[in-house]
Amino acid sequence: MEEQMILSKRIEYFCKKSGISYYSLSYKSAVPMTTLMHIINCSTKNPGIFTIFKICNGLNISIIEFFNAEEFAGIEYKLE
Repeated sequence: MEEQMILSKRIEYFCKKSGISYYSLSYKSAVPMTTLMHIINCSTKNPGIFTIFKICNGLNISIIEFFNAEEFAGIEYKLE
């Protein structure tokens, strides 16, 4: 699974778990709705760590909790 899809699925998972909409997450995290939707629909190839951090704040989770998933374990940095 591509890294963008993993990010999207994690955001979706935590939104469902918390019972909040993407609109609500956008508001709570101060991440513009268009930016959030670009991450969710995987059109953003490399969202910044500070954007992910803000999303985690909006979800009331730590960044460690967000990335603590088996799907992230196999990702390795690739030089292109």
